[in-house]
Amino acid sequence: MTEKQRALAQMVPHVSSSALHDCLAGIHRHPCTVNDLVCPTPGRVLFGRAATIAFLPHRADLFDARRHDFARLYYEAVGDDPEGVALVMSCGGMPAQAVAGGKKLSRAAFQGAAGALTDARFRDLHELAELGLALYCGGESVAPANGILTPHAAGVAVQVRGVTVVPGDFVFADRAGAVVVPAPVADEVFSRAAELEEKDAVTVEASRDAAADRAAHA
Repeated sequence: MTEKQRALAQMVPHVSSSALHDCLAGIHRHPCTVNDLVCPTPGRVLFGRAATIAFLPHRADLFDARRHDFARLYYEAVGDDPEGVALVMSCGGMPAQAVAGGKKLSRAAFQGAAGALTDARFRDLHELAELGLALYCGGESVAPANGILTPHAAGVAVQVRGVTVVPGDFVFADRAGAVVVPAPVADEVFSRAAELEEKDAVTVEASRDAAADRAAHA
């Protein structure tokens, strides 16, 4: 895990996806939120630097069993330092398919990854919940996507529900949704978000006094 990520991690308990969105939107006006995700461990926040795997619909004539191997692409994506990684996998236009399950993601848990996010489905959500990973996905599937989806490339830009994710972005997800923060502005965005949360808390507390609140808005 990088020192930058360690510093940002100190602010994670003090921010939310909503605050991060609002602060990022003040810097860059582009799609940055992923909504309507399923989390098998509600309340577990995902925060990590993005490592990406792009899935595509299977092509038998292009398939290379060695090259298009999930484990191989996983290691290509996370590099030499999987600690704190948020593995982001795109569904390749097939959100009803499962891109991974307990067996494939166990290595991420054992190596200290933060979790995983996908607009596809996962298998074995009950098992995944016990691995300690923070997981956000489109739902659960019983069947694998063998012969339907292929892990195609690692360490590339991917699209997740209309949001572009590039390796090294910072991914934050809570019960409200996920936000993808570009690394160059992450310090500023997280700092602003923590300040915004603090200001909002003061405003909420002040509203307890109805008379004073009414007078302040007269």
